[in-house]
Amino acid sequence: MGIFDFVKSVGKKLGVVDEEAPEAAELKKELDSHKLGTDKVDIVVEGDKVVLKGQVADQSAFEKAVIAVGNTLGVSKVEAGELTVAESAGSAKEPVFYTVKKGDNLWKIAEAQYGKGKGTKHTVIFEANKPMLTHPDKIYPGQVLRIPDLAEA
Repeated sequence: MGIFDFVKSVGKKLGVVDEEAPEAAELKKELDSHKLGTDKVDIVVEGDKVVLKGQVADQSAFEKAVIAVGNTLGVSKVEAGELTVAESAGSAKEPVFYTVKKGDNLWKIAEAQYGKGKGTKHTVIFEANKPMLTHPDKIYPGQVLRIPDLAEA
């Protein structure tokens, strides 16, 4: 598992200067604020790339940690090769992410990801992205969402 791409010019602003990657301490504080069980995760900032190291409890926490720091203004890449999942005793499986486009809503995304007629599964996507998403209508172009496997939902 490697590097995940994000849109550097969109996301939550943590730093003082637009489009400049925030400090590692600011990112760690933001990550911990979501209460994902990321207390064993260390963050290193290398330019506009963020490197996550350490361990998370499960696959969901792994994916949420990646999008929580990736959806930050000034971050263009998240490297998670050194982030492990405790429950699998090793590497996490490859997550599925979706970058929101203009005109998207969770219903459209669910139909695109799960198939025609599966728009009602938009609630699965919303729940999978909590607490970063606070309302199903509050998504924006460039934001990256995790798309859970329906078998796990």
